[in-house]
Amino acid sequence: MDSGAAGTSGSEQRSGLLSGFAAYGMWGLIPLFWPLLKPAGAAEILAHRMVWSLVVVGIALLCIRRWDWARELLRQPRRLGLVVVAAAVITVNWGIYIWSVNSGHVVEASLGYFINPLVTIAMGVLLLGERLRPVQWTAVGIGVAAVLVLAFGYGRPPWISLSLAFTFATYGLVKKKVNLGGLESLAAETAVQFLPALGYLVWLAAQGDIVFGTRGAGHASLLAATGVVTAAPLVCFGAAAIRVPLSTLGLLQYLAPVFQFVLGILYFHEAMPPERWAGFGLVWLALSLLTWDALRAARRNAVRLAAARDASAAPAAARGAREPAV
Repeated sequence: MDSGAAGTSGSEQRSGLLSGFAAYGMWGLIPLFWPLLKPAGAAEILAHRMVWSLVVVGIALLCIRRWDWARELLRQPRRLGLVVVAAAVITVNWGIYIWSVNSGHVVEASLGYFINPLVTIAMGVLLLGERLRPVQWTAVGIGVAAVLVLAFGYGRPPWISLSLAFTFATYGLVKKKVNLGGLESLAAETAVQFLPALGYLVWLAAQGDIVFGTRGAGHASLLAATGVVTAAPLVCFGAAAIRVPLSTLGLLQYLAPVFQFVLGILYFHEAMPPERWAGFGLVWLALSLLTWDALRAARRNAVRLAAARDASAAPAAARGAREPAV
């Protein structure tokens, strides 16, 4: 490889890492945004997020002139049905998250995204028949123990965390089957959400209960900005996904719940009694095991692929050496 190509590759990697940090950083800091939208309730904020996200993504797709996917999707009823399911599941996820942040449950919400990888693995076993390595089984067992400890600490099951984890894991599973790009997927899902969300906002206005427009232009602009807040990290994530290895992206995903957890304690001053620290500690132990196992598996696969390439290259080199010079 020449130095120019190596330089380009290094530049792409750096750009991908910066995009990944930006995406997960924005997702991690988003708890600072939702309280700014009060006194609008979680349902109104959610409806605005759906409506304005479609507007923002539609403008982005107009700029890049990427519409072929829509015609193809409309000709495939099964994929279209999966998009509807994905839209419904992410609606529940968004609604719970917005409500939890604005109701003083930021730490519990962050736990949902910490345990999401464990729930995803469990769903892979139960729904897809995937086989787990011993370390993965250990991590899942520790995760179950963590939930039990946290249920004792909260005096109830951590239903916010579990709801966020299960809805997001389900969303990821459905999106994998739909197989659409980030912007296209968000456009399709918000197109499904748009009319119900707009209808709800119109109904709120007819009842005289809508907050949009009643608290000044600044507050209305913040509600409209929910579209940008939704789309911007997704665009950065898409840029990172094509430039950095999947293992690196997997490590970056923990930035968002770490930021949310720190904000919950230091900025929102939420309580963390010893039993909650114990539960979170068990979750972090499980995630450490998963990360170590994933990195070890990635290294083994890399060595195996390199050995296979060398084995296939050797006969070709030998044949070349036997050919007579012309």
